[in-house]
Amino acid sequence: MTREKTPHHRPEGHVLVPSAAIGGLSIALAAGLAVLGPMEKFNQSIATIVSRGGAESFPKHLPAWSFWICATLFAFGLAAAILSTSGSWRRIVLWVTSVILVAAWAPVLSLAAHAPEIGVPLVTTIWSGVCALVYAANHHMPCDPPPSSQP
Repeated sequence: MTREKTPHHRPEGHVLVPSAAIGGLSIALAAGLAVLGPMEKFNQSIATIVSRGGAESFPKHLPAWSFWICATLFAFGLAAAILSTSGSWRRIVLWVTSVILVAAWAPVLSLAAHAPEIGVPLVTTIWSGVCALVYAANHHMPCDPPPSSQP
């Protein structure tokens, strides 16, 4: 008895609605964590890492809305970019680069004497990327090459 391999057919994926859902859920996750308090502790830990004096050594603070705008742009933009990019390797590179870019804000903000409150943008970037990678791995995206038919 021989077993024939049946090709795994992934359902067709879309970009607009899934990226909107992923971005919205990423923002909801960050908002929930901000309300419950872990974001404040995380931001204090980052401040301690990038400065000797900890969170108390930063005389300036950026307005809270600026972090939420950046988080929103990264949550929706990264999800749409990942779902619009072909190839798993390219998607992973895009996600890792985005996470590194957001994480690199901490030392830059501390050099400008601003408190490095990067928790919200970092959480939305990480979660949006993970969700978009999982979705793209389980669906055949429009930008992916057509599946090859093997006899």
